[in-house]
Parts: sequence; structure tokens; C-alpha cells
Amino acid sequence: MNLSEAGLALLKQSEGFRSAKYLDAAGLPTIGYGHKLASDESYPDGITESDACVLLRFDVHCAEQAVNRLVTVALQQGEFDALVDFTFNLGAGRLASSTLLVDLNAGKYEAAAMQLLRWDHGTVNGNEVELAGLKARREAEFALWHQGV
Repeated sequence: MNLSEAGLALLKQSEGFRSAKYLDAAGLPTIGYGHKLASDESYPDGITESDACVLLRFDVHCAEQAVNRLVTVALQQGEFDALVDFTFNLGAGRLASSTLLVDLNAGKYEAAAMQLLRWDHGTVNGNEVELAGLKARREAEFALWHQGV
């Protein structure tokens, strides 16, 4: 499967576009639409939105491949889109080791959807706290999951 326009719109909205390099919530150098910079990448003059979209297509493709590889049950488009956004945001390793994936691959679709909502915390000053941005993103993924189901 491939990410739909609705899934891409959610991802772009959640990530937001930044033309200059910045540190993401995990402290990783990032640019464009949430593109994690590799050690050999440098954008000293920033990036155009057009170039950011090229990077985004590559990054989305990697997330799509991970979801297609890890999920062993049939998915509706909204479910796939939600999982790609989740994987783009948190990484394939987090999906691979999650209860969300265990529930999903056991055919427990609603339990898996509920697991999305649990991933709304981050570390602030050494403490695990609920982050409003992550909460909103997970709720949007949850809504997308249920579209067309």
C-alpha cells in the first residue's frame, strides 16, 4: 500500500515545514517536513519547500515499506495511513516493538487503534509528560484509522 493524500496531509500538518535546520524534540538535527539529517547532509542556506517535498517522499517511502513489512494483516487505507504517520514520527523500531503491532497482527484492530493514543508522551527536563502536540497527532491518527472502516 501507499500513503494516501489524506495521510500525507496529516503528516505535513503534524510535522510542519521549516526551511532552516532545527533540533527536533529528541534533539536530532532536522529540516523541511521532519527530515532527520544524516551526517553527510548539510543545508547551510536552508531548504526550499519543493526540495523538502522531495526529501519527504523518500522518508514516507521508508515508513511505507516498514509498515508493509511489519503488518501481517489486511489494512484499510485509513489504518495504513495512520500507521505510516506513526512510523514516520517515531520510527520503524518503535512500531516493531509495540503492543500496537502485536494487537494488530493478532487481528485486534480496535485494540491496536487504542494503542495509538498511548504514544502521546515525551521527555521534558528528564520527566515523562503528556505533550499536547503528540496528543493531537495521535488523536488525528486515531480518526484517520477509522475513516472508511
